[in-house]
Amino acid sequence: MLKKLLPNKHVKRIFDIQPAFLKEKGIKGIITDLDNTLVAWDVKDATPEVVQWFKLMNEHDIQVTIISNNKQERVKIFSEPLGTPFVYSARKPLSRAFNTVAEGMGLKKEEVLVIGDQVLTDVLGGNISGFYTILVVPIVQSDGKLTKVNRQIERRILNYMRKKGKISWEE
Repeated sequence: MLKKLLPNKHVKRIFDIQPAFLKEKGIKGIITDLDNTLVAWDVKDATPEVVQWFKLMNEHDIQVTIISNNKQERVKIFSEPLGTPFVYSARKPLSRAFNTVAEGMGLKKEEVLVIGDQVLTDVLGGNISGFYTILVVPIVQSDGKLTKVNRQIERRILNYMRKKGKISWEE
């Protein structure tokens, strides 16, 4: 079970994920979390840097879909100006939304990666569904109520994995 909580890769920010790396891995599609992955959980719109990252992915024919456990209004307000598909109330880490998005992209599982800031939703869901997973450092340290509980559990899991030599990065 702990293996399902380990991401394939860890980066500081989503902007560290570049098309050259994706092409090398055979990745043609990205399923990304929204809150604390793309922008802080309490920021409504995409930053200019996020807009540029989406544009870069589009220029390299890499499909991006936003998948969030948040409500429709929150995800729609963020996603529509970017012209990117989205899934709200995704019920991560359950695999249904992940698999539906990949099928909608017309891609095989090995051609899609999942990016997120939470081990218990994004990484676990992506791994259970059979995708390559990348964990990013949360943009801000503040969170909504449920996420705060998840973070406490995640810290214990990551500390245990660090002690066992399964991960080498620092938070």
